[in-house]
This record gives sequence, C-alpha cells and structure tokens, in this order.
Amino acid sequence: MRFDSNFATACFCSPSRGSIITGKHPHINGLMGLVNLDWDLPDGNATLAQLLGAAGYETYLFGLQHEVKDVRRLGFHHVSDRSVRNECHTVARQVADFLRSMGNKERPFYARVGFFEVHRPWGKYEPDDPADVHVPGHLTDTPGARRDLAMFHGAIRSMDAAVGSILAALDESGSRDDTLLVFTTDHGIAFPRAKAALYDPGINTALLMRWPAGFPGGRVYRELLSNVDLVPTLLEAAGTPAPDDLSGRSFLSLLQGRGYEPNGEIFAEKNTSPNDIKRCIRTQRYKYIRNYNEGPLLQLPTDIEASLTRREMGDEHLAPRPEVELYDLEADPPETENLAGRPDHTDIERRLASRLERFQETTGDPIIRGPIKRPPGEAEIVRRNRERAERRKAELERGG
Repeated sequence: MRFDSNFATACFCSPSRGSIITGKHPHINGLMGLVNLDWDLPDGNATLAQLLGAAGYETYLFGLQHEVKDVRRLGFHHVSDRSVRNECHTVARQVADFLRSMGNKERPFYARVGFFEVHRPWGKYEPDDPADVHVPGHLTDTPGARRDLAMFHGAIRSMDAAVGSILAALDESGSRDDTLLVFTTDHGIAFPRAKAALYDPGINTALLMRWPAGFPGGRVYRELLSNVDLVPTLLEAAGTPAPDDLSGRSFLSLLQGRGYEPNGEIFAEKNTSPNDIKRCIRTQRYKYIRNYNEGPLLQLPTDIEASLTRREMGDEHLAPRPEVELYDLEADPPETENLAGRPDHTDIERRLASRLERFQETTGDPIIRGPIKRPPGEAEIVRRNRERAERRKAELERGG
C-alpha cells in the first residue's frame, strides 16, 4: 500500500519521531524539540516498543533513534551496538543477519530499523546527472540546486538498496507473509521550504505498508493520515488494545475494506526555535498556518543554510513572516500565494482558525498560555551550531 497524504506532526526529526512512537502530538507527549538541542521524551509516555513488549512481542532496535538521550528508556528488549555507525548498509546487514537467524520462533517480534540516510551531507554517494534530476516546484531551478539534488538522489539509491537487502532476508526467513512491514520517515527533504517548514514538502512524508496475510496490496490511498495514527493502527493489527490517551486513531479498517471515516484534517507544529513557533491545520484543500513570532519567512536549519541550493536561491525567504498564512492547495500546490486577509477567503480562514484554536485548547497546547519552556542547554547548542553553519557557508563562498 502507498499513502500519498501521510503527514508528520512536526517538520523536524525528534518531535515527529516522538509522535510515531507514542501516537501523540509533540505538545502532548512533551518532546517538542530536538534531542541534540537538549530535549528528551518525558516520562509517562508509553512507546510502541513498550506496548508491543507488554503484549508478548520480542522487540528489537537496529540503528538510529532520536527521541531519547538514553536509549534504554524506549523499552526495547534488544538494542543494536550503539558504537556502530547508523549508515544504511551497516544497519541493513545487522537486520538481515537477525532475520536469517530467527528460525521458527513462535514468539512474535517487532523490529524497528533506523538509518542515518538521507541526512546531509551527501558527498560520499554516487550522484545522478544534475541535468537529469527533477527540481521540485518549491525550489528554484539553479545549477547549485541540481548538483545538490543529484547528490541527494545518490543517498536515496543507497538507502533503497539497503532496504532491498532487508526485504530479501525477510523472504529467506519464511516470515514474509505474516510480517507487517512499514516504511516511513519523519519529515521532508533537507531543502528550503521543506524540512523546518510547515508547507507540504516539510510535513508530507513517505508511508508504505505491506502485510500479505493481513490485507491486499497494490493500492494507493489519498485519505489524510497523520503519523500519530500509526501506533493505534499497529496495535490493532497486533490484536492489542490502544491506550486511551492517544492523539491518533487506527486506519486498519481502511486497508481491510471495512468501514472507515477519513480524517477531516491533520495538525502539525514547529517548536524548535524560541522565535519561530508555528501551528498549522491542513484539510484536503486548504492549509492554515499561524506564526507566533516575527522574523523571516523561512528560518532555515544549519544544514540547509550552508547548502548549494540555499546559496543560489535568492533572498525571498528573508521577507517578513506574516502572522497568518492560508493556501489553496488545489490552485496553488507550491503554497506561494498567501490568501490570508483576502475578503473572498474570509469564511474559510475563520473556520480553519477556529478549528485550530479548538484543537489547541482541548489538547492543552502550551503556546496559547505563553512562551514555551525550553531545556536549559538549548540556547548554547543553537549558538554553536549557527557558528558552524556560518563557517561552512563562508567556505562554500570562498570555493566559488
């Protein structure tokens, strides 16, 4: 199954990943920022590994995680060697070895596999031809962007090959048909108007699922899904009751052709900078974004700020940030024409604002009460990262 309208709850990794493993929005589970910026998943959140472990599953973590400082808090029975790099082929070999050695174990297993790919930098991968790459509509078509995308494609191909080796090992293990396989990611690509932004390229994420014994394949779904829906779906597939405090709901009935009421909207947020707090609601047709701080339209992460794409994109991203953004996704897929404040869109703007505010009130969103309390070490880490990005940008400029 492929899901074309699956959305992350956040446009950065740790908060989105926290939603994937807890079934809760970031401001509900408390993981609102990056673990490498001193955030951590608070106690009191049951993870998918803990829930499945309690249901009798043997649980395994291979490779990358980015939700907690101490991996033991995730609740896995078995954790791969933390000293090994989380590159896709290294991790894939570990997973393949596990699958081939599994034998005919009667106890069901849950294995979570995390790759470093496709994070920047991409220089070590074999790139595509820059002339042949497709430049997405939200980017400016420049030589630098094409070179950047060509290297990005190389990282994707490497990751694809690693996934293929895991699938081959699963086939060899004899467990293909009764294994529910999920492929997903946590946010959009590391390019402007994607990662770190609440536009669709930043929150519309990959989701593929396969379960030969559980539902037929070969279909594409366009129903709105949020990554908080994944935990309840997997728990239902495992025959395990879901906790009452989850934000999402199961969509297993959709896959099995039973009665399913599609989501009318999804919600996403950004909290990773004290001066760039955002909330959004997205329906099938419209996107409404509420910006809580003044500043530039796009506040880019350090890896994107130093990129070839950023170097040649111009300065439109430095335009003043509006308080409200409203986009008609049918007429304007790149989300470049802000309709907020226009008389002919007053009704839809008011309706979406009301729905977003109601969601924030019922879920106790802390931003409606004032500034979000941040970890004590975040400011110093941000400062050091910004200095590194500025040095890298200067090196690129000197190199021509």
